[in-house]
Amino acid sequence: MGDNKTRYREIRNSLEKFYPAQPKGNFSRNLNTLAAMISGIVGSKSTQLPKIAAKVAEEIKPTSVEKRIKRLIINERVDGEQYFMPYAEALLAKLGFEEIVLAMDGSIIGRGCITLMINVIYKKRALPLAYVVVKGKKGHFPEDSHIALAKRVYDILPDPAPKVVFLGDGEFDGIKLQSTLNQWGWKYVCRTANNIKIYRDDEEFEINILSKLLPLGSYKGAKDVFFTKKKYGPVTVIGWWAEDNEEPIYLVTNLKSPSHACRYYSKRFRIETFFSDQKSRGFNIDKSHLSDPDRLSRLLMAACLAYIWIIFFRSHGNAQRLQQNHPSH
Repeated sequence: MGDNKTRYREIRNSLEKFYPAQPKGNFSRNLNTLAAMISGIVGSKSTQLPKIAAKVAEEIKPTSVEKRIKRLIINERVDGEQYFMPYAEALLAKLGFEEIVLAMDGSIIGRGCITLMINVIYKKRALPLAYVVVKGKKGHFPEDSHIALAKRVYDILPDPAPKVVFLGDGEFDGIKLQSTLNQWGWKYVCRTANNIKIYRDDEEFEINILSKLLPLGSYKGAKDVFFTKKKYGPVTVIGWWAEDNEEPIYLVTNLKSPSHACRYYSKRFRIETFFSDQKSRGFNIDKSHLSDPDRLSRLLMAACLAYIWIIFFRSHGNAQRLQQNHPSH
């Protein structure tokens, strides 16, 4: 029980420390419950409410803790913009990167819901910055959803803004998204289909021409081409047959260097690792019985904050304490 109490206090203190204003009233009470949820998720490695409640340091019964958590999950006044985004903004500020690499992807969670998420690459992990949850079993999100989610991260970038590189799989090669990222000054590398049309000197090709006679472990790029029949560009397109891939993949980017584009894109899989940590390999949020997107979004908020605390804020706090105890280091 002592470990539970210590963990809860550390998480509660972190939430208050990194929130931009002093929590008061209902917000402070909700923050207490959110801290309990995060602590319980970390302790139980689960998003099932009875397991969360059993790992919360309270002088009341787990059933009462579970009721508090349920009240927060159904509370329509608790939203990610107010309770999650300040910590995403604090995370970006604490990282202090001159260049941040973002990855966007979607996944099935809960009962009949899917999430679209954008994460920042940190070491060998991908830490969540913004997300949306909607009804759905499979399928792609509309391109406007991609742009809206990226805009939420754009709005919390530190000042001065770091260099940003955006990564996405084949769902995220839309021309409108590419154009928006260009307007923001972001670089991007996205996968695209093997039959996409490209144009050079008004001559039409399929992008898979780049993989003809392409040896395993190599890539071939074409600069200053135009993308799809809408002739968006100029862009760089790449055929890349990585050694651990069964066949070549194709990329579209506004980077001039194909080798740099491939190096960046190789980091995209880390967001898949994040989803594994949230689901079968970790918190099992895919097995949640929640089917309402808003309620599931609040549970996901706590799971994301638990993940950020495990990977970054806890280690960051430990590093600060070590520095205070050993200033010569």
